[in-house]
Amino acid sequence: MRAFIRIMATPAILLLLWLFLNDSLSAGHIVLGVLLAAFFSWAAHPLRPLKSAMKHPLTIVRLFIHVVTDIIRSNLAVTRLIWLGKDKANITPGFLCIPLTMRDPHGLAGLACIITFTPGTVWSDYSETDNTLTLHVLDLKDEEAWRTMIQERYERPLKEIFE
Repeated sequence: MRAFIRIMATPAILLLLWLFLNDSLSAGHIVLGVLLAAFFSWAAHPLRPLKSAMKHPLTIVRLFIHVVTDIIRSNLAVTRLIWLGKDKANITPGFLCIPLTMRDPHGLAGLACIITFTPGTVWSDYSETDNTLTLHVLDLKDEEAWRTMIQERYERPLKEIFE
């Protein structure tokens, strides 16, 4: 049963995305969506050399809630900085290096997406040799708080999910 769910997840998501983007539940769109979802899932399968098995569904939900909350907070903070202007907002942009313990490529990709989705932060570099992430932050007041947040709030749950 698990194998069936894993196999059907990608085509189901593609079909839902197709129907959502076309804003239609007509029979023609459903049939075309099923055909396209099946074709693209089949065509993309050989392009994925590393397989992943996600574990701990409750951790996934908790991480999703943290990410959405942080994105909303960051949007409000960036909006405040823009409205106040650079002089009044007293911003201190900067780069910081964050040592990571996670090695799984799927977890690292997830971390890159989370950081990129959050306004005010940019994944600048990743060194495979010493497993260090370089991050640019729009308002870098406390480097240790940023390190702790990335490592505890994002990296630890991603390690639980993927490693």
